[in-house]
Amino acid sequence: MCGICGQFNLSRNEPVDPETIRRMVRTMFHRGPDDEGYFFDGALGFGFRRLSIIDLAGGHQPMSDAEETVWTVFNGEIYNFKEIRTELECRGHKFRTNSDTEVIIHGYKEWGAKVLNHLNGMFGVAIWDVKTRKLIVARDAMGIKMIYYQIRNGKLSFGSEVRPVLAAENSKPGVDANALNLFLQFRYTPSPLTIFQGVRKLAPGTMLVVENGDCREERWYDFTPEPFAKQPSEADAIEQLLELYRGAIKRHLLADVPVGILLSGGLDSGLLLALMNEQGCDWPAYTIGYGKNFADDELADAAESAKLLGAKHITVRLDQTEFENALPKIVGSLEEPVAASSIVPMYFVCQRARQDVKVVLIGQGPDELFGGYKRHLGVHYGSLWRNLPRGIQSAAGRIVSKLPRNATLKRAVHSLGIKNRLTRYQNVFSLAPDGIVNGLFREPQNPELVNYWESLLPQMKNTDELGGFQLLEIRSSLPDELLMYADKLSMAHSLEARVPYLDRTVVEYAQQLDSHFKVRHGECKWLHRRVCEKFLPRHVIKRKKRGFAVNVVDAWFQSLAKGKITELLLDENSLMFSLLSPVPVKKLLKDHQSKRQDNHKLLFSLVMFEQWLRGIRSQSLI
Repeated sequence: MCGICGQFNLSRNEPVDPETIRRMVRTMFHRGPDDEGYFFDGALGFGFRRLSIIDLAGGHQPMSDAEETVWTVFNGEIYNFKEIRTELECRGHKFRTNSDTEVIIHGYKEWGAKVLNHLNGMFGVAIWDVKTRKLIVARDAMGIKMIYYQIRNGKLSFGSEVRPVLAAENSKPGVDANALNLFLQFRYTPSPLTIFQGVRKLAPGTMLVVENGDCREERWYDFTPEPFAKQPSEADAIEQLLELYRGAIKRHLLADVPVGILLSGGLDSGLLLALMNEQGCDWPAYTIGYGKNFADDELADAAESAKLLGAKHITVRLDQTEFENALPKIVGSLEEPVAASSIVPMYFVCQRARQDVKVVLIGQGPDELFGGYKRHLGVHYGSLWRNLPRGIQSAAGRIVSKLPRNATLKRAVHSLGIKNRLTRYQNVFSLAPDGIVNGLFREPQNPELVNYWESLLPQMKNTDELGGFQLLEIRSSLPDELLMYADKLSMAHSLEARVPYLDRTVVEYAQQLDSHFKVRHGECKWLHRRVCEKFLPRHVIKRKKRGFAVNVVDAWFQSLAKGKITELLLDENSLMFSLLSPVPVKKLLKDHQSKRQDNHKLLFSLVMFEQWLRGIRSQSLI
């Protein structure tokens, strides 16, 4: 796990400025305190910060082959690098290190850019072909790692974070209003946009190809889920998924440094710990708690799981004062605003884990792969609603619209009746109807997220309704929200977070299963739960979904809403009002306080945007 950056002069063949690359690297010290490196070749410059995990002595970057014809900088881990290395050695390639980085170099020499399809791992990578003067910059298939870039003044600048990209040209971009609109709809900014005007991020499974003065985006990962010709039996599916989990976790435990787990009280991290025990024992398990008032919440559940599975349980205590004081720092670490309450516990539990380990495994993924959210029930059974006579739909819609609050039900009635598939999915994702969000802006807004998702339609052609929706989650909300903040908040403490449930073998298997393996008789994550039953007692599997007890953090945000947050929304000098109009924002707050509408998610997003603006302004980045 590291931080990479670079710059390439596109329009002029003049040498890149070494001081520019050094300035970019300095912004990423937290991503790699163990080592740094540079490479310059005329118009190209690479920079690198290293957090040593594998081949501690021999993994220095930038790295090249012996002939120095291919150079790379690489952030992440390639979990199948030993198998790839063996294959390449059989083809005559000679290796000089034991690092996973070197297989990318020799893989490129053997397969060109198609080497990316051989890699099972998480990565942001840049490859420089000295002979052809070709540059490739890519983001991994699942989008676990980030790549940001900007083309400005004839130069391409890229990096693992936004900071090095802005440092490259000392640029101070404004806020992209379209990206802000989408953030307010979804509480994150979907690829390829960022909230910074002119700065983009690669979508999962895509790459930049730079040659002959031209820079283009291409999709390198185009896996198209094709349902199994014969769906497995229930017993076979359970055994197949279990073996895939075992293989993925064994690969993800590969490290030359101490490894731990972030343990909530739920079944996903519980199963993860149980399967880790097949490869070792006494794993340090980290859980966050919230003081005396909540001592029997997530901490008690996680403690029981840790005792049951023989882990060394380490707890982190967080109170509301710490939460309020740390929020600006956490928002700053994210670089882009994300309105998810779980950012707070994630930041603090990673901070504690780094005192003991360099790597943690986290249980992210089964909800998206196997339908673990309430919205999956709506999507799965939505066809029943769409098949109702239009008169019944209209009458039911009118009744629901008059209900106080019940925001989720109102969005479902509005969204699930939409005929166009992508538009229907977009509305399911949205926190509020686009008309409400658009009405917050001073200038007219009509961003078309569907346009960005249309390139994914070919991959959806064989999926059922739930499978198509999950494909969008895997390509958008999962990488650009959940995985983005996991990467940023773990690396803020020089900690590597790994997600074994998102191993390519697991994801691609899940995508080929029919929806009845995911949602059945109103039960979410049906198949995943059957695997869990082999390792966890029934009462653990039946626990209410909480995930680091973010319900506590939600309550704290609600209490803040009566004080500081309300002041931010009512203060017409707040920075957000350069783009947004105070009147509709105040109406949102008034309707929420009167309990006519439940607007807390959208209000929280507005507050996070204001917090982000103030932090960025204080750093002189905009």
